[in-house]
Amino acid sequence: MGGLFGIASSSDCVYDLFYGTDYHFHLGTRRGGMAVKNSHEIRRSIHSIENNYFRSKFAPALPKFEGGNGIGVISDYDAQPLVIGSHLGTFAIVTVGRINNMDELEIHAFSRRRYFTETSGGVTNPTEMVSMLICEKESFAAGIHYAQEVIKGSCTMLLLTENGIYAARDRLGRTPLVIGEKAGAFAVASESCAFPNLGYEVTRFLGPGETVLMTPEGCEQVLPPGERMQICAFLWVYYGYPASEYEGINVEYVRNRCGAALARRDRTAIDIVAGIPDSGIGHAIGYANEKKVPYVRPFVKYTPTWPRSFMPQNQDLRDLVAKMKLIPVQRLIDGQRILFCEDSIVRGTQLKDNTQALFNCGAREVHMRPACPTLIYPCEFLNFSTSRSTLDLAGRKIIHKLEGKADCRLEAYADPDSEENSAMVECIRQSLRLTTLKYQRLDDLVTAIGLPREKLCTHCWDGSSYF
Repeated sequence: MGGLFGIASSSDCVYDLFYGTDYHFHLGTRRGGMAVKNSHEIRRSIHSIENNYFRSKFAPALPKFEGGNGIGVISDYDAQPLVIGSHLGTFAIVTVGRINNMDELEIHAFSRRRYFTETSGGVTNPTEMVSMLICEKESFAAGIHYAQEVIKGSCTMLLLTENGIYAARDRLGRTPLVIGEKAGAFAVASESCAFPNLGYEVTRFLGPGETVLMTPEGCEQVLPPGERMQICAFLWVYYGYPASEYEGINVEYVRNRCGAALARRDRTAIDIVAGIPDSGIGHAIGYANEKKVPYVRPFVKYTPTWPRSFMPQNQDLRDLVAKMKLIPVQRLIDGQRILFCEDSIVRGTQLKDNTQALFNCGAREVHMRPACPTLIYPCEFLNFSTSRSTLDLAGRKIIHKLEGKADCRLEAYADPDSEENSAMVECIRQSLRLTTLKYQRLDDLVTAIGLPREKLCTHCWDGSSYF
């Protein structure tokens, strides 16, 4: 997905920017970047984080940075920040989101004799496209509004300018932005968990499409929020860090409620409850507390040398990392009927290996309870669940097997009360070699989050949402 952090301070901002950006490391897979403005220049740095940590890559460069205003990014796609020279002045920009109409926007740009310099593999850098759209207008505010109107998909952005930092949430609020304040400084972040240890207090969450101009003296609204919001529900299920809040709703609190909802609908006899580390833990604690069944750790995650399993771009390497980092504790597994909570089942490749490892250690039964419904529709708005083929999704792969094609009667398969859904879940269960498999119902997930259904993007489960 990606995460953003920015700070406008009356004193040097570099260390707050460094640590604030690092608190978004869980959101991205490929690159990190920082840009800091001082009296005479904007200095930036971009590094790959595929095989190392953000702090390790950027710490040696910190003495080269100085200034009161800065922006940072963890990106799962393009190299950022970009520094742009334009009639609006020189500015740096970082973005999070996904532009679905790049071809259309490129044709428009070329018709006006524009050109792009940031390309990789023949693909235009989406952040450069956003900067070009902004520069079509006579002010930053007008340019941001124009970019949000013409982009199909989503785009949340920070602009580091001469006058301060513009922070703009995407038009339908699919990705969050939160404002924090401390003496002499204001900050903006994708994740509110970036604030406490840096001394910032949350002041408010930006609304969908809202834009503010942040300076050391204050945070001024430039564009008001829109009426419709469609924040990504998957933030609470998986992507978000447990200490973060979106729209004032804590991630770990929601995960506990998700697990409790799963437990209330379950009559399976079990001995212990566990969570697939890390994002499955909160769901499992909620399940165990509701059922009053012991919560244990039959898998221990070895993190000192193994990175996150979704980081490597090669699927074989992802599978290897996933296998090596989870160590089974046989004493806790042997002879037990184990129920695992997991945030979701995307492809299922790692889960199949985990299940077999449990049986190899003597588990009597292995039950799985994902905290969300079956993923059937690829994400159209962020870079989650995107791959070379829709058939990489476990649900769509089974639909193709049952129907002979992957896009047949998807609404029926998404209905938790349909025969089609039952057949799909049973096939997934068999492929993963689980004793039982029961997914969360969408209505229970929505209730656990606590926002009205129409304010949530649930596209990957039911195909709905505004474009």
